[in-house]
Amino acid sequence: MSAATSFPILLVDDEEEILFTTAVMLRSCGFTRVLTESDSRRVMETLAREEVALILLDLYMPHLPGYELLKEITARHPQIPVIVVTAANEVEMAVACMQAGAFDYFVKPVEEARLVASARRALEMRDLRCEVDSLRDHLLTDRLKHEEIFAPIITRSPRMRAIFHYLESVAPSPQPLLVCGETGVGKELAARAVHALSGRSGEFVAVTIAGLDDHLFSDTLFGHRRGAFTGADRDREGLLARAEGGTLFLDEIGELGAAAQVKLLRVLQEREYYPLGADTPRPSTARIVAATNRRLKPLTEQGTFRRDLYYRLCAHEVQIPPLRDRKEDLPLLVEHFLGEAAAALGKRKPTPPDELSGYLATYDFPGNIRELQAMVFDAVARHDRRMLAIDSFLETMGANRASHHFGTPSLLDRLPADGPPDDRIPTLKEAEETLIARALTQAAGNQGIAATYLGISRQALNKRLSRRTDS
Repeated sequence: MSAATSFPILLVDDEEEILFTTAVMLRSCGFTRVLTESDSRRVMETLAREEVALILLDLYMPHLPGYELLKEITARHPQIPVIVVTAANEVEMAVACMQAGAFDYFVKPVEEARLVASARRALEMRDLRCEVDSLRDHLLTDRLKHEEIFAPIITRSPRMRAIFHYLESVAPSPQPLLVCGETGVGKELAARAVHALSGRSGEFVAVTIAGLDDHLFSDTLFGHRRGAFTGADRDREGLLARAEGGTLFLDEIGELGAAAQVKLLRVLQEREYYPLGADTPRPSTARIVAATNRRLKPLTEQGTFRRDLYYRLCAHEVQIPPLRDRKEDLPLLVEHFLGEAAAALGKRKPTPPDELSGYLATYDFPGNIRELQAMVFDAVARHDRRMLAIDSFLETMGANRASHHFGTPSLLDRLPADGPPDDRIPTLKEAEETLIARALTQAAGNQGIAATYLGISRQALNKRLSRRTDS
């Protein structure tokens, strides 16, 4: 998990009262794990036996001064950010501490908001360093630490494997993740993999944003208190509370209304929210993963999606490629869906014909993996013999012919919409030869597929090809 939640913050100060009040303040702001140490001599022992996310260090303490301890910490544990909090308002000491590696420097008494903001920045910086180290390890070794997590995503695509490496690297981060891709590519599967990899103890909670107005969005995510509005006869926890310590998956985030965008932005910035009818905020420890099948950047330029919310959401961003760009996955997906459909329908798993892969490889799949799954289920539901028939596949692909048409032959481009032609009209023979050539090219030489494109039988196409050869 992130440094903010998996490892504790260590407070070092010789005054017990300051340790107590600071620890209470940090816990109330969402930092649930806080350790305290009043004897500076024991700090290095603590760091040797336990991983610490952040240290808040007093300077003037008996036995071992804070400045000397700071230098020792940064030398032996450079990955741990240290925030100095001291009663001494000395410019030279502040400069010396920053040069020694301190992340920040505060003079007591410290304003709570400033200290909390600095602590969060320090933890974010630590998380980013960890992500860079993890990415470097993945890029150099091409090894996934948790192959089994990605098992539900059926693929052998090199592009998808690169995405898995990225998701494994950013999964522990508390920062939002934006998953982009066309409808049906498997964005929720990617989000679930990230949650499983994060090690978060809370639930994975999914909600589709489309169709939620501002009030319904607020009630769904934040919940309400009794009496907040007409009909609110009892308290209701929202999905953010249900996803406490886990992951909240917001699908179709591009459909979010303007007022709801402001409320979500506050959750991301302040990590707190107000249930409807409540006067006090509630901290949020849920990690936000959002998905969209729309390009959000143009929406920010049009003013329909807040620019600041967009940049908050895409702290980490991944683009899932469409199925037409990963055709090598088709045989695996067909085999998987055949087994799935046979089990669901109580039938014996059919054997796909060899030519099926060739037909599917020439189709663009506008509905992506979800469309392929529907095609396979339909075919299995119809089939009544050992070999799977391809008729239903051809019907579906023919109905969506516009999504994968093979273009207009160059000779026919010379025909104007009206008026006399600028050049001669191609002969029927020339037009036929051009159409056949383009169909065969689009079908990668498969005559059966080319015949389907041309709307004729394979035998009719063979006759025309024979005539061309004989002439």
